[in-house]
Amino acid sequence: MNWKDEFVAGVKGGIPIALGYLPVSFTFGLIAVSGGLPVWVACLISLTNLTSAGQFAGTSLIFAGAGYAEIAMTTLVINLRYMLMSLSLSQKLDKSVRLIERMIFGFAVTDETFVVGSLRPGKLRTPYLFGLISLPILGWNAGTIMGACVSSVLPAALQNAFGIALYGMFIALIVPTARDSVNVLMIILMAVAMNCVLTYVPLFSAVSSGFRIIISTIFGAGLGAFLFPKEYPDEEITGQETTVESEVR
Repeated sequence: MNWKDEFVAGVKGGIPIALGYLPVSFTFGLIAVSGGLPVWVACLISLTNLTSAGQFAGTSLIFAGAGYAEIAMTTLVINLRYMLMSLSLSQKLDKSVRLIERMIFGFAVTDETFVVGSLRPGKLRTPYLFGLISLPILGWNAGTIMGACVSSVLPAALQNAFGIALYGMFIALIVPTARDSVNVLMIILMAVAMNCVLTYVPLFSAVSSGFRIIISTIFGAGLGAFLFPKEYPDEEITGQETTVESEVR
């Protein structure tokens, strides 16, 4: 497959991702400007980031007056999964993909691009990767611009009403997964319980809202990993060891 065909294949794989990003980024642009950020700031955030949960969380902390350290640590914790996804995808990259190209693609690794790239048979080459990320990046920024511009002309009362969309977004992220997994539900409840302790126990009154989110997230995830470790069947592990040994030989 030549360069053009691979690029077109990547673009086709990114079309549904871009369409899915439009309403989410539109909501982000709307909420960001409604909360008091200038239009250009909202657009700059989306231009330099490609993470819905991270951007919503970071923006909510900005509105709450959190410090730079809290915002940075919160977004780091939320986006740590992208590091694991990038490490996994790096095993599928063709040797011809240069370092600068890996860095560019790494910027656009999201849950959706990770899944599409992982499911593609064979090695991933530069043309396909660039085609895959082009439309999602465009869709994310286009949606943000439209939402930000629309928000700037809406009445103040309507802008304030859209603030509830931020909480709806987070609920939409966790409810479906919690409904399908009891373990995930328990982890969420443990994180919520820790946040309540940090919020209402006078001893922790000095802890800011941003650090409460960070501590609660790490507590819930860490305790969940300890209580609900992922177990692999013995035959699966044996099969993996056999594969590794055959490759070494």
